[in-house]
Amino acid sequence: MHRSRTDSPALKVIFLGGVGEIGKNMTALEFAGDILVIDCGSCFPNVDMPGVDLVIPDTSYLLANKDRVRGIVLTHGHEDHIGALPYVLKDLNVPVYGTKITLALVEAKLREQKVENTRLNIVKPGSTVQFGCFKVEFVNVSHSIAGSCALAITTPAGVVFHTGDFKVDYTPVDGNVINLQRIAEIGNRGVLLLLAESTNIERPGSSMSETTVGASFNNIFADNTERRIFIATFASNIHRVQQIIDLAAKYKRKVAFCGRSMINIAAVAMRIGELRYSDDMIVDIDKIKNVPDNELVIITTGSQGEPMSALTRMASDEMAKVKLGYNDTVIISASPIPGNERMVYNVINNLYRHGCRVIYESLAEVHVSGHAYQEELKLIHSLIKPKFFMPVHGEHRHQKKHAELAMRMGMPSSNIIVPDIGNQVLVKSRSISIGDNVPAGALLVDGLGVGDVGSTVLRDRKHLAEEGLFLIVIGLDREAGKVTSVDLVSRGFVYADDAEELLEEAKKVVLRVSDKIDLKEIEDTTVYKNLVRKEIKSFLFKETHRSPMILPIVAEN
Repeated sequence: MHRSRTDSPALKVIFLGGVGEIGKNMTALEFAGDILVIDCGSCFPNVDMPGVDLVIPDTSYLLANKDRVRGIVLTHGHEDHIGALPYVLKDLNVPVYGTKITLALVEAKLREQKVENTRLNIVKPGSTVQFGCFKVEFVNVSHSIAGSCALAITTPAGVVFHTGDFKVDYTPVDGNVINLQRIAEIGNRGVLLLLAESTNIERPGSSMSETTVGASFNNIFADNTERRIFIATFASNIHRVQQIIDLAAKYKRKVAFCGRSMINIAAVAMRIGELRYSDDMIVDIDKIKNVPDNELVIITTGSQGEPMSALTRMASDEMAKVKLGYNDTVIISASPIPGNERMVYNVINNLYRHGCRVIYESLAEVHVSGHAYQEELKLIHSLIKPKFFMPVHGEHRHQKKHAELAMRMGMPSSNIIVPDIGNQVLVKSRSISIGDNVPAGALLVDGLGVGDVGSTVLRDRKHLAEEGLFLIVIGLDREAGKVTSVDLVSRGFVYADDAEELLEEAKKVVLRVSDKIDLKEIEDTTVYKNLVRKEIKSFLFKETHRSPMILPIVAEN
């Protein structure tokens, strides 16, 4: 009996990250016995994650099916697309494909985390690679990092087009224009499913070209010929760094890189030819005191006001190598990522306190986005002409607005799904639907490793940060059945010098609880400690209206 088209196997699109959120992008395509993974990103922790360094996708589904994972393809080299690789590849040793600069950045990360024996494969835009039943074509696009690609993936169910992060820049710095002709050809051939990024869906019109920033920088250099110039930008925006270096050469200035990621990425980009400069232009940040102000440009990290970044430390007088003053012009060449606004403006305020002249996005065109605005997204929809559509790479509101844009362009709502993390979407030639969810979510990385920080640990850390710790050390003579000592230690709550009377009363509470129990008979001190904790908690809240973490310890004599 012949199988009809309607009961043919479905292509499964599995979302492990990057939907309903900004960051940790990771999507898997599955058909029959083959799984292909698109991107493997990370994101930074939010304020509710004290002590966490990094957040990565939960890859337990992939690990449970590791024998079927044919490889990982990378759209570009930003952290939110490659940052989880050093952790994932330890357990999932599969081939990884990406462009030259993307894999150079991956290689540096793997070396830093001491991950060895990985299989990295460089591809050029326009090339195709076979992964089981999936054939992937890498299509050149513009973005705020070199080597960015969209993916045209031929599957047994049809063609899936994944935009990656992109913009339509007709005058890019490197002259490598987005390949709209090839995208149109793919659309004319027939596309079953479009996965398109949604980051800037709320912005009407089209984004400005990266060369606009170069023109603004040129005007700033011309207006500040006698001043020292600092430019804070994303280290990964190699095209912007190149424009700054070119202007430094034009205005006969030396260049100093500042910040670990800036120094590392500049070295990687220089080594593979993505960044071009002569060695005599570069001066070590330790030696900038020997360079006159009007002959120096410092390219630094810290455009997001990150607490440990170079610019933040300069603005807070915590960097001995660099002292800011009235002859400094500081350009912040980035817009604040949502949630970072307060940190960025704190840095700007501190720069002004030092007497610096500060130029940032709201004052001049010193930053353009690497993500497509509405008109650019419309262009991709028009060229691809997909049967089905799923908005990705954005928070839920971005995805919903992108779905609405697709409907305004004539796509039926029944052909659109707004996915969430863990969704398994089933795509056939004539239908799209959500199947059973897969295990998914976030793994938290701290100094001890991956995944050891659970919700309970986070809750405890938050409690400690907000309310402090109250430690009760009880000396117990089991044979005599009496308490021999009570010592109280307070951290982040009250200290003995400030609340001697409160601590003395707390000791009395411990002793009153102890008097109610036959201490000779207790086999397990847990019940006793819980009673002490309960009474002390009630006493402290009544006296202070605060609830520190209370930790009773029984030390038997």
